[in-house]
Amino acid sequence: MSAYEFGDDPYSSSFPTDSHYVEEVPAHRAGAASSPENKPRILLMGLRKSGKSSIQKVVFHKMSPNETLFLESTAKLVKNDVSSSSFIQFQIWDFPGQLNFFDPAFDSEAIFSGCGALVFVIDAQDDYEDALTKLNVTLVKAYEINPNIVFEVFVHKVDGLSEENKYDAQRAVRQQVMDDLKASATPVNPSFYLTSIYDHSIFEAFSKVIQKLVPQLPTLENLLDILITSCRIEKAFLIDVVSKIYIATDSSPVDMSTYELCSDMIDVAIDISCIYGMSPKIEALAYDSNSQAVIRLQNDRILYLREVNQYLALVAIIKAEHFHKHGLISYNLDCFKKAVGQVFQKKA
Repeated sequence: MSAYEFGDDPYSSSFPTDSHYVEEVPAHRAGAASSPENKPRILLMGLRKSGKSSIQKVVFHKMSPNETLFLESTAKLVKNDVSSSSFIQFQIWDFPGQLNFFDPAFDSEAIFSGCGALVFVIDAQDDYEDALTKLNVTLVKAYEINPNIVFEVFVHKVDGLSEENKYDAQRAVRQQVMDDLKASATPVNPSFYLTSIYDHSIFEAFSKVIQKLVPQLPTLENLLDILITSCRIEKAFLIDVVSKIYIATDSSPVDMSTYELCSDMIDVAIDISCIYGMSPKIEALAYDSNSQAVIRLQNDRILYLREVNQYLALVAIIKAEHFHKHGLISYNLDCFKKAVGQVFQKKA
């Protein structure tokens, strides 16, 4: 397949001709298996009231952040299968904070052996010494069982902190964790994120977690780079329509406000489609193969949404002066859509 570029030979090839990018998906990395027990697991761990349950309710169940104030503390292990209405295929296990899963009564091997990522949530507004102690034990033991786990630390509830205190907390947590890991000679290098359910930081952090579990990520990023070069797009995101997690983006840096704008556009497009484009008797997501939307911003930029498949949307920001050749952009997006289909053709 080919992609036309502005100012170049319209028949020059930019997209690969035969995009056979499909990889076999290891059990610990991606969800190719149809059985829920064989899907990769993301473990949510942390002390009581650190915000674990609120995170998964807001990100994957579309609960309003204010409603999470009425959630009861998790008393037992909760397993959620994220696959029925989303491109993302995995399980989330929400562990109660008081649970000692290294107790002989628990099968730690079974918990961690099929784990794709371990997300440890720390309440930044609380004294987190106990949390750091539990985190160190968890990282060391989990690594012994499964060294392929992706380790992530969410320094959470930072909405109540000043900008300076946010980064001070992240720096203190990172320093303590890395010192403890060095002392235990555990070769783990976790990632650290400042998160809050009251803004898009939790969605961006979970996007980074999910991307590490997608083996096709380098190919998707390459396709997006080709697309933005061919169409003179400023920034492009491949977003899961249901969760608003972005599966991939181009290689340019991600600005939080840009991602937030693109994410919100999906809601706007779907809400308008529900009002004007669907029968009220139909109970389904107002998103199909014909879904696309264009919003002109005041800063001479265009927000452009285009359906990629049943679960994914491409949302891009384009300068208005480059959008007048929208037929060219549409053609290149068709090429991109076909290439993404080939990448995931064996995904079951």
